Parts: sequence; C-alpha cells; structure tokens
Amino acid sequence: MFENLRFAFDSVKGHKLRSLLTMLGIIIGIASIITIVSTIKGTNEQIKENLIGAGTNCVVVRLNENDYPFDAAYQPNPDGVKLISEEDRLAITELSGVEEATVFNIREWCEGVFYRNTAFNGKIVGVDEHYMSVYSNVVVRGRGFVEKDFTETRRVVVIDNQVADNLFGREDPLGCTIEIAGEPFTVIGVVSRSSDFKPVITSINDYYMYTDTSGGSMYVPNRMWGLIYKFDEPQCVAVRAASTDAMTTAGQKTADYLNDNNIGDVGERQLTFKSEDLLEQAQQLQSMSSSTNRQLVWIASISLLVGGIGVMNIMLVSVTERTSEIGLKKAIGAKKKRILGQFLTEAAVITCIGGFAGVLAGVVLALLLSQIMSVPVSISVSYSLIAVVFSIVIGVAFGLFPAIKAANLNPIEALRRD
Repeated sequence: MFENLRFAFDSVKGHKLRSLLTMLGIIIGIASIITIVSTIKGTNEQIKENLIGAGTNCVVVRLNENDYPFDAAYQPNPDGVKLISEEDRLAITELSGVEEATVFNIREWCEGVFYRNTAFNGKIVGVDEHYMSVYSNVVVRGRGFVEKDFTETRRVVVIDNQVADNLFGREDPLGCTIEIAGEPFTVIGVVSRSSDFKPVITSINDYYMYTDTSGGSMYVPNRMWGLIYKFDEPQCVAVRAASTDAMTTAGQKTADYLNDNNIGDVGERQLTFKSEDLLEQAQQLQSMSSSTNRQLVWIASISLLVGGIGVMNIMLVSVTERTSEIGLKKAIGAKKKRILGQFLTEAAVITCIGGFAGVLAGVVLALLLSQIMSVPVSISVSYSLIAVVFSIVIGVAFGLFPAIKAANLNPIEALRRD
C-alpha cells in the first residue's frame, strides 16, 4: 500500500502540469459545490434568525375561524369562547417547553385613535403585566406599566419608537394625550424591541418580510379594553419557549390547552386556537431556497463528471506510456492485483489532491462572495469531508477501467513494445 502511494506521488511530481490539468475539473467541481452549499447553509440560518427573532423564541396562539385568524374588527364576537384567566396563564407556564406566557388583546388596524388632528394607523394591544417581559421590550423613555396601572385601571398608554417618530416627530411624547375611541390616554413611556434582534436585510424582499411597515404599536392595560371597544373580545396568548427548537412544541401544547379548556359550545362556527409556527415558516422558506440551490449543485456536479473523464483519459495515457514497465513487472511475478492497486492508487491520489484543493478554493470563494455581495455563508466541515471522499471515489471509479486494462496486459506483448 505504502509503495503504491510512493509510486503515485512520484508520478504526480514527474508530470506536474499534466497532473494539475487533470485535477482542474475536480477542483472546479468541488469548489463550486462547497461555495453553493456554504451559501445555502448561511442563507437558511439567516432566514431562521430573521424570522424567529434571534433569541426571543416567542410563539403567538390566537383564535382562528375557518383556519383564518379571528379579527374582532370585522367578525362578530363569538359565544362559547371563554376569557383566558390568570389561572389559565399559570397553567400554560407549566407546560413543557414554556418559560413564560402573556395574555393580550390586539387590533391590527385600529380606528378612532388620534393625536391632535393626526390619525394613528398602526395596531393597538391590550397587555397584561407580563407582556413586555415575554417580548423583551425595553423602555427607552419614561416608564413601563406598573401594578397600579392595572389595578386602578389608569388611562395610560405606552408606545413604541415607530409611533413616537410617526405621530410625534421631534416632539417629546411623554405626558401627551392620545385619544382612543373618544377616551383620553396619557403617554407614559416609549419602548423598543430588545437589541438582540438584528435582522440581516440584503434585498427589497427581505425588507418587506422583516421590517414592520405599519404605523407601529400602542400598548394599553388590558383592563381598559372593554372601555375602548365596549365588550370583551377573544384574547391571544404569547409564550416564550425555552429554546428555539422548543417553539413548535410550546405553541402546540398551548393551543391544545386553550382548545380543551376555553372553547365551549360555539354552534356551527369553526373556532379553534392555533399557534403561529415560525419554525415551520422558516423551514418552508429554507426549502424554497434549498430546492433552487440544489439545482445549482447538480449543475456544478457536471464538472466533477468532466473531471472524472479527464482522470480516465490521463490514466489510459499513463498505461500506454508505461506498457513496458507493466510487462516487466508481470514478467518477474507481479500479480494482476498488484498492478490494479498501483493504478487505482494513482488515480485516487490525483483526485484526492484535487479534492483538498477544491475544498480550499471553495472556502475562499465563499468568503469572498460573502464580503463582496453581502451574502451570508456558513462553512460546513462535514460537507467538506464528504467532498474529499467523493473525489476519491471518482478517482477509483474512473480509474478502474485503465487499471483493469493495465492488469490484463500480456507480459510478452507488453515487453515487445517500445
């Protein structure tokens, strides 16, 4: 075995240019595959991070009617759906994978909200004491809600940075009065999302997917919801999962609990609580991205086939050049297996060197692509090792025919050739 390796490396050194040209197809093929796979993996990680939110791990469970989210602004208030109590919230926090839970009301597009003569066109959320903690919202000006805001049903409102910019401009919003459904609410604080969440936006599609293009969000104590909208509405639950991977389980268990305990006789209406499975959405986007890039991998693999044909060609040339040497070895007792092993080893060494060079070139290309085009990449060690092993397999597969031809040469006929 070691002798075959020595012969193989001597042959590569003796024909440097020929060996390099033979490896070129393997190098290009492996480099292309490594670059594409690194881009796929990096893009998938970006999709997952941007969609889920880099550590917040929040899953929203809301009432659905006929598989569409229930919207109290346009759908009649349902009978038979119980309000979610504090006991229910505590029970949900005990579910597997759930760290914390909050109960809230929401109107995605609200009417009748004004500051002076300017209408607000964002969303309004009726929150409990746990909402800001679950969503990792940070107070940047003023204060957040305190216990007396809920127990004394104070008419106070907290806004996010987007509302502060859109509705107030350069004016300090703290202490200002916002009219909500004809009722005055005093702005007590401004919040922003945790700085942990930094989506990577590299295209206009990313912008629309990851950027909130609405007018922002206002938060009021949930006990004021009945004052604003005059009746109780179905509530939502947001749970913070223990980990990103636990989000699906935590959301599903919460939905199951609410369906079992908070939905009674609703008549013919198809009402169920469902969780927004962001992991599933991320996987769907990743699948769309990967399916397109797999086609590129197959196209890049064609160069490996070309490289394999090049290996076969050069090995046939090598057999022809060394016919006398093969004849001499067989004349002094070398067996077919020995000749076969020598030429297969030489083919495998050529493609193995090409494989390592291709992996190195692929890593460099991927990093350059990341810097020049701002494309996220993630180098996969496992794929790199597979690429090298695959290149060796190509060498053995395409070197097999020349090796068999060399092993089957008649020693007398081989010795007669010059």
